[in-house]
Amino acid sequence: MKVLFLKDVPGGGRKGEVKTVADGYALNFLIPRKFAELGTPAALARAERQRSGEAGEAKVQADLLRKNIAALGGITIEIAEKANEKGHLFASIHADAIAAELKKQKRITLLSEFLVLPKPIKEIGEYAIVVTEHNVTASFTLVVKPSL
Repeated sequence: MKVLFLKDVPGGGRKGEVKTVADGYALNFLIPRKFAELGTPAALARAERQRSGEAGEAKVQADLLRKNIAALGGITIEIAEKANEKGHLFASIHADAIAAELKKQKRITLLSEFLVLPKPIKEIGEYAIVVTEHNVTASFTLVVKPSL
């Protein structure tokens, strides 16, 4: 029996995939639990339209991400953190905090996994932060100051 998977099923199939499975598996397990539906021509056409829509949405998201990365060139972000007299921070600054400050100060939304930090920032000073996504790279300056 041909079925269209509605959800990922370990050992069965992935969401949106069309597969031929045993009749009992489809009728007794997949369909009652809403993991799959019968692979009718209408269901297959609907799945194809959905896949093409998702591909278009992914392209738009990728273009937006590239524009955000390109907008980073040469900007400066400032973060104020508690530090001792020697300039050592009480809590280190990670990529998540930097991504949040980018969104707060410059209204640029980036996932923290695109920020390249060799190690967390633990001292006051200026740092060049590199942002990489596949083949697009940009950098900006992060200034860490002691909070008052």
